Amino acid sequence: MVIRFTRQAVGVFAVTLCLVGCQLKPQNKIIVDRSGPGCVPALKNPERHEAFMKDKAELLAKGDIQLVFLGDSITDGWRGGPQNEIYKMAFGKYNAFNTGIGGDQTQHLLWRIDKGELDGLHPKVVEIMIGTNNLGNGQTPEQTIAGVTCVVEAVKAKCPDAKVLLLAVFPRGEKADDPFRAKIAQVNTALAAQYLGDAHVKFLDIGPKFLLADGTLPRFIMPDSLHPNAIGYQIWADATAHKLEKLMK
Repeated sequence: MVIRFTRQAVGVFAVTLCLVGCQLKPQNKIIVDRSGPGCVPALKNPERHEAFMKDKAELLAKGDIQLVFLGDSITDGWRGGPQNEIYKMAFGKYNAFNTGIGGDQTQHLLWRIDKGELDGLHPKVVEIMIGTNNLGNGQTPEQTIAGVTCVVEAVKAKCPDAKVLLLAVFPRGEKADDPFRAKIAQVNTALAAQYLGDAHVKFLDIGPKFLLADGTLPRFIMPDSLHPNAIGYQIWADATAHKLEKLMK
């Protein structure tokens, strides 16, 4: 016996199969509340901003700035101590521009971006690591997620041809059950989903490289359970080297 199907029947059958068997990609995009504290530009340390503008001019006199760092005290910490030599070895070839300021939150980065720190630059990569101070100053994970997303959008608007290397918020608190760990995990999970498959933004979580097997953040890497020492900065440089090389091409 030969069974014949009409085109309509075949179409219904195909749709039914898809409904049963097709896996649709979930919609993971964050709906950003731009009225939240992390997304409203706020003035802080204008004297550092003015110094950065001079730093930018001096670096541009040497050649193109290929790499820009945006962040807080953890990024600012590259400037001094033995980690500064690590910085020069790892990033000097990119004529890197470091704009990290201690205590900064996302809203402070947004103010500085608005005031021109990225103007006139055409970097290949902008590396961002921000958010821990948002959480540390009472913002919720949701507000922090929105703030980081606003920073990424601001960077993309100022440097549309650059690739953004968005680092996960680093672990803080010595023990795995420290209350900050769960908040940081929530922020990082949301950001990883937000930028999954994004052609211009690469999310990278190097946090586990700082931790022991039981989740402890050892003091020989972060003495105050927040800021890396030279060992921690070497881990950072090593963990991002390959990704930076790829993004620079």
